[in-house]
Amino acid sequence: VQLQASGGGLVQAGGSLRLSCTASGRTLSGNDYAMGWFRQAPGEDRKFLATISWKGGSKYVSDSVKDRFTISRDNAKNTVYLQMDSLKPEDTADYYCAAREYARLGYSDYEYDYWGQGTQVTVSS
Repeated sequence: VQLQASGGGLVQAGGSLRLSCTASGRTLSGNDYAMGWFRQAPGEDRKFLATISWKGGSKYVSDSVKDRFTISRDNAKNTVYLQMDSLKPEDTADYYCAAREYARLGYSDYEYDYWGQGTQVTVSS
């Protein structure tokens, strides 16, 4: 399974970005699996942001960003999105998507089996 993350870039504080993560390779269809978004700022540990179940539509967004970030998916495109609004300089980080071969939502990085390459987000003040 390959995950391709995209959509990062440079944005001013208060702006928005939508990250995408497209899954390909060995099919995950037929299996209920969860996807997640994480981020890692320089010198910091990777942090959980959001997770969504592929079939059930269950989702959860971390309290730290739930007022500004939204996770969604498009099954037809095998793609999961992270909509980020009202961005702040402290949102600057590398953002990673991940997939786990398990129906339940995952909240920690060790629960995920596959990872994308990361997409960089820089928010200027």
